[in-house]
Parts: sequence; C-alpha cells; structure tokens
Amino acid sequence: MANERAVVAETNGHLRFFPYDEPYPNQREAMDRIANALARGQDVLFEGAPGTGKTLSALVPALEHARERDKTVVITTNVHQQMRQFVEDARAITRKEPIRAVVFRGKASMCHIDVGYQECQSLRDTTRAVVEKEEDKRQLEERQRALLGESRKGDSGAAEARSAVMDELGSIEEELETLREGNVCEHYYNNLVGDADDFFAWLFEDVRTPDDIYEYADERTLCGYELLKEGMEGVDLVVCNYHHLLDPMIREQFFRWLGRDPEDVITVFDEAHNVESAARDHATRTLTENTLESALDELEDADDSRAEPAENVVGAFYRALRETYANAFEYGERERVGENWHDVAVANSDRRDDLTLTFLEEYEGRGIETELELALQLGETLDEEYERAYKEGETPTRSECQTLQAAGFVSAWMKDGTKLGQHPMVSVRRDSGTDEIYGRAELYTCIPREVTRELFEEVYASVLMSATLRPFDVTEDVLGLESPATLAYGLEYPERNRRTYAVRAPPLFASERNDAETQSVVAGVLEDAIRFTPGNALVFFPSYAEAERYYERLGGSVGGRDGRDGRDGTLASAARGTELLLDEPGTRTEELRSRFVASDDAALFTSLWGTLAEGVSFDGDDARTVVVVGVPYPHLSKRMEAVQDAYDRAYADRARDAGWRYAVEIPTIRKTRQALGRVIRSPEDFGVRALVDKRYTRADMGKYGVRGTFPAEEREELIDIEPGKLKFAMLNFYADHDAYDGEPPRP
Repeated sequence: MANERAVVAETNGHLRFFPYDEPYPNQREAMDRIANALARGQDVLFEGAPGTGKTLSALVPALEHARERDKTVVITTNVHQQMRQFVEDARAITRKEPIRAVVFRGKASMCHIDVGYQECQSLRDTTRAVVEKEEDKRQLEERQRALLGESRKGDSGAAEARSAVMDELGSIEEELETLREGNVCEHYYNNLVGDADDFFAWLFEDVRTPDDIYEYADERTLCGYELLKEGMEGVDLVVCNYHHLLDPMIREQFFRWLGRDPEDVITVFDEAHNVESAARDHATRTLTENTLESALDELEDADDSRAEPAENVVGAFYRALRETYANAFEYGERERVGENWHDVAVANSDRRDDLTLTFLEEYEGRGIETELELALQLGETLDEEYERAYKEGETPTRSECQTLQAAGFVSAWMKDGTKLGQHPMVSVRRDSGTDEIYGRAELYTCIPREVTRELFEEVYASVLMSATLRPFDVTEDVLGLESPATLAYGLEYPERNRRTYAVRAPPLFASERNDAETQSVVAGVLEDAIRFTPGNALVFFPSYAEAERYYERLGGSVGGRDGRDGRDGTLASAARGTELLLDEPGTRTEELRSRFVASDDAALFTSLWGTLAEGVSFDGDDARTVVVVGVPYPHLSKRMEAVQDAYDRAYADRARDAGWRYAVEIPTIRKTRQALGRVIRSPEDFGVRALVDKRYTRADMGKYGVRGTFPAEEREELIDIEPGKLKFAMLNFYADHDAYDGEPPRP
C-alpha cells in the first residue's frame, strides 16, 4: 500500500496538463490510474461511456509521464472527426502548459505537385544532389578567389592549386547541368536552400493542422510535408492516423522522424475497438490481374537472361488466376459482377486453394522457388533503372516495376498461404470503361494480433480507449496484449436523464425483413419514436438498404432524398414539419450532419456500418432520441467465415464458439453500443435510446439472444417494452423533462 501511495504521489503532477476547471465524474480517477500504469510501463485498456472525457483522461497523464521521462506521446485514430477534436484538446492544453505538438498526415494529401511515393523519393534525392553540388561549387569558387589573390602576390604554388580547383569547378558545373536537366522539386529545393527558422517558430506558436501547413508552404513555394518531418524530432505530442503505427514499414520511418526509439514512444489509440479491423486491412496483400499483365509486358521488353524464368512464374500465375475465377463462377454469377470487388470461393478445407493448384498445373520451368528468386532479382534491377531514368530526366514520371510487385506477391503467396490466419482469396470486378471482368489474388489476414503484438511489445506503453472495448479478455486475445491494466467507467450522468428501451418487435432475421407484418410493426415503432421526440432523432439500421426501406415507408421521397415534401397520408409527424433525411453510401457525412443538427425537428436514417454511428458527437439538442433497428450482424461472407475459422483454431482454448463470439457477435454489439452513445453526452443532457428487436429483450431467444453480450450495468438499464407502449413511455419521460415546446403530441 505504501508503494502504491508513492506511485500516486509521483504522478499527481499530470493535472498541470488538464486544460479545464473541473474533470468530469470519474475523469480524475481515470487519470490517476492511467498515470500509475504508465509509471509501471504497463499497457492500458480503457473503456469510458461516450462524452465522458476519455481523450484527456489518457492524454494528460501520458504527457506528464513523457515530459518527466523524455518520451513522445503519439495519439491516433481512424475517425476524421476525432482528429479535429484532438487538435482542439491539444490547443487547450498548450494554452495552460505549453507543449510542442504536430498533426501529421500522409504525403499524398500534402503534396503540392501531386506525385506518387516513389516519384517523390526520386525527386528528393535529385533535388538534394543539386543543392549539394551547388554548395560544392560555391565553396570551390571561394577557394579559387582566395588562391587568385595569393597567386597575384607571387605565390606560384597558389597558381598551380587554383588551376586544379578550376578544373574541378568545370567538372562540377557539367554535373550540375546534367542534374538540372533531370527532375527536381522546386518546393523541396526552397526548403534546402532557405532558412526554416520562421516556419518552425510559426509551427510551434500553436497546434497547426495539415491544412494550415499546406497553405503556409504553398504561399511560399515550400514543401510543408518535408518541413513538418524535420520539425517532429523530440516533440511532446503527435496526432496521426492509424496507418502510421499499424504499418511496420511506415512505423519504422515515423519513429525515425520523431528521433525516438520505439521504447521512447507512448501510443494512445482512440476508438480502439477499430484497431482489429484496421490491422487486418493493413496486413492484407493483393495482386491484380492488371499488374500481372503489365509485368508480362515489362518482361517481354527486358533484354536480360532472367526475363524468361521470370515470365515462366508470372505467366503461369496470371493464367491460373484467370482460369480459377472463370471456373469458380456459379450459374449467373458472372453477370452479377459489378464495379465493386466480388469474392469467389477458392479455398479448400483439405488441400491448397484452387488458385495454387491451378498455378502448379500451369507452371512449366526449372523450379518455382529458383525462378521466383531470379524474377525478384530482375525486378530489383529494373526498378533501379527506372529510378535512374527519372532522376536524370529521361522520363517525366517515375515508373513502378510491375515485375518486382508480381514476383514479391507470388513468393509470399506460396510461402505464407498455408499459415494460420492467412486466407488465400480471389476477387473479381467489372471495369467500368471496357465492361470486362478482371481479377485479383489476395492473402487476407484473419488474425490481427500478428500485426499488433509487435507494435505493443516494442513501444514503451500503449493506452487503448473506446466506449466499447469490453469484454477486455477478448480485446487482449485479439490484439496480443500481455496483462494490461483495465479501466471501465459507465455513464455516470444522472440516470433520471435517460431511458433505454428494448422493444419487443419481431426479430429482424434476414429471412424475416421482407415480411409485411414485421415491416408494419417496425414502421409503427419508428413513427412513434420520431413523433414523440421533442427535436431530432437518429435511426440506425443494419444496412443502407434497410434505412432506405423505412425512410420511404415513413414518407421520405427517394427522388428528392429528403422528406420535407413527404407523401400524403404517411407519417403523422410529417404534418408538423419533421424533416426526414437519408444517409447513403458516398454521402458527404459532415454536410449531412450539419443539415441534421441545424434542424430542430428532423429524423436521420442511416446504417450502423456507416460513419455516423461512431466518433461523431450529437450534443444536447443535436439529437434527443437514438433508435437501433435490428441486430446489425455483418454480411457473413467467405472472408468473415475465414476469420471465424481462424479464431476458432487460434482461441479454441479460450472460449467455446470463439470464432462466432470473437469475430461476429462481440463486434456487432460494439456497433450497437457505439450507436446508442450518440446521445447523452454531458451531465445536463437527456434522451431516449431504443433497441427495436426482440433479441435485445429478456425473451427466451436461445442462441439468438444478444442481451447477455452487453456489459452488466448496461443490461440493468434495459427496459423491455411492447411496441405499442413506447410512445407512452417517451411521452412521460420527455414531459417530465419539460422538453416539449408547447403542447406535447397526443398518443
């Protein structure tokens, strides 16, 4: 106990980084506990209800620990809205306790001349070479002037030395002329020859966004991205996207720019329930048919003895890919292929996948392993030649070596395709220009801990925070964390300010969603929920298609995409001017959100798998009621089945039906809980949350019931209610809070 008190005393100084007068309920305790964990070098899993100040709870003790131990804090998210919130929090902190903070974004969004990664690398190298030669020239010119003065005074040795310097000057001028004929970047050139002190003074006066930096640099013809990289060394705080940490190659560079070894970095992951899927996406490797075709064209033009063996393996894989997806199509499936990637089944339970087997049949050569090695060697040679040609200005763009990409993928496919957690797949899509179908091979990563475990082991400590991290043991297993500290805080705001109802509507199984009676009951519940909400209502569905279905049923006009001119005789609330809004794939989220919150009587229909279900705040009057319709299980595709199978094998000793539980059920309920968290964002806020599906209730639904997957304190707040009674319950709740403007609606 004495040692614990000593640790607390040692970490109390973190409150100097807290930028506001008073912490939220539990926020002070959370900061103390995270500070203690960091003092022990321990990772933290931190669940806190939405709107309870998780970001500052993690950031404040992390900054204090970093300041005292000479470390850097990296806070990361994959939600754009949260990036903006991080900037606001960092600005608030630095007004109280100055910190050096940078907000980092990828090169593609900050490049002033819009070139790719390889082109940028080549431009940087050439531009730096020009500047270095110019500096050599300047020094030699100074030297020859000094020697000229000495020779005029009669120093014969100086005259001889000057002659040698002039010869070297002539050589450098020729080299400079050649380099300048090549490709250089004017923006980066100005970085190298100018004084960056003004930029860094400006950068650290406040917390600057990437857009701020781009504008500053563009006005001065500088490269803001490269300047920002130079300014990152030894900073207190970096805000960035997930891929800067989850991609091992990017992470290595990123830490080098920070001037930190991994053990000197504290990472804070926001919306950490998304790390699992993000890590899976980052680790997955793909190779398209188009790349294989380009590689074969490249090899045909290559004057090298290694071209023939390279063509043997690349050509065989190309033919095998085309034959595999052609043979895998079921009746009518080819005609249904659209512009989105469509998976075709190729995996086998008792042998290698169909693509590999077809590849082995197609291949004719001296040995796949030997010829793949030759293909890789040739690819590296060709890539070096493309680099030289671009640097010297022989080509206007930097070519990518297709042979190197193809051979590298095929090598990984053959070596890793049978490993646990690596699932070989084939997908197809239709080219919108030619209407032709083409395919891709994919090594789909099912088990993300293979990516994340290395990260969490190499950094000093990590804080993973979310409103939906529980059950903690599952998060530990899936991400490969070892004995983290765990913190969980529910919604501590007054319970009288919220009601959470589980509505006994028919269970919306996929097979039941088209049932007329089921749709009538659900539509009635939604009509009541919207009508008896004094203000805005958010309505979430398992898919965009279901959102559109009920948007139309309640009066929304799909032609106009809003319900202000709703159909006659539909939703009663339409008569009082309720605006119905429909979210769709590709909709600009911020514009839709702004339109929604600007209204004082609107209902927004969207998908639980869209961008509005998490990381987006609807405070106070922005939204009063949130309704979740159905249990939003993901589409059980071949890749989801692969994840389940991998989890079943990897975690068989941890849980019964681990695949279903880890890969489907828990992520689904996390989605539901995230959606519920869009309302009740402060102690003064009030609202209603409704779960519309019998599977959320206490009814005996056998293995289909999901109530037990919610944390215990959230289950205790769930009130079962019949569909026809919801309007009365909402009327009483909102009337008790004097929420209606004028007379309340009549049931």
